[in-house]
Amino acid sequence: MSAGELQGRVALVSGAASGIGAAIARRLRAAGAWVAGLDLQPCAGLDASLRADVRSEADLDAAFAALPGPAVILVHAAALCPRGGLLEHGPAAWADVHDVNVLGALRLLHRAVPGMRAARGGAVLLVSSINAQFATPSHTAYASSKAALNSLTQSAAVELAPDGIRVNAVAPASIDTPMLRASYASQPNSAAALAANAHRHPLARLGRAEEVAELAFFLLSDRAAWITGAVHPIDGGASATRR
Repeated sequence: MSAGELQGRVALVSGAASGIGAAIARRLRAAGAWVAGLDLQPCAGLDASLRADVRSEADLDAAFAALPGPAVILVHAAALCPRGGLLEHGPAAWADVHDVNVLGALRLLHRAVPGMRAARGGAVLLVSSINAQFATPSHTAYASSKAALNSLTQSAAVELAPDGIRVNAVAPASIDTPMLRASYASQPNSAAALAANAHRHPLARLGRAEEVAELAFFLLSDRAAWITGAVHPIDGGASATRR
């Protein structure tokens, strides 16, 4: 059992209104952490719901000022995932995806790390994607942003290790979330497209946000005290063979 395992720790989770971010936030709270959800939409069932855009320096300053203490657990799950190939989105759209997915992580780190250093330790989790390591013509901007996030994970882990701050990432494949379903909404037969996608995974189903949350909880807990700088797949076997 993990009840109380994170008692007394403050956690901040971006993208906590739904999907993977919401599941991680709930899992951390169940383990005793004081959890703030940061999103453009309300975050239900947490200790604090902070409305903020990770592209806004002012929003993030206000969010961190509202915390009851240093956020020694930080999760960046907020993301943009527009469907489209290389030529379907211009530089401005690409920049916006990277602004949320990568620079959002950087802005959060800039604000969280000083408090973690003062607390002599902390744990960071960045939500990446299996698409970071494969050609993904249908989501090119998203995939490139997640590849950048993987590199940031490794560099930040090495840089912050002397401070006792661990940085890891999880790389899910297709998780049944509102964002995934929205990305298929424009397809002529979205239900058939989703079913076909599920069968691309050897376990022949979509993953669940709660399954990602269990891996996230482990990596953010003291059970993973000697794990840092790694990108951990959770993909139903999809990275073993692309169908």
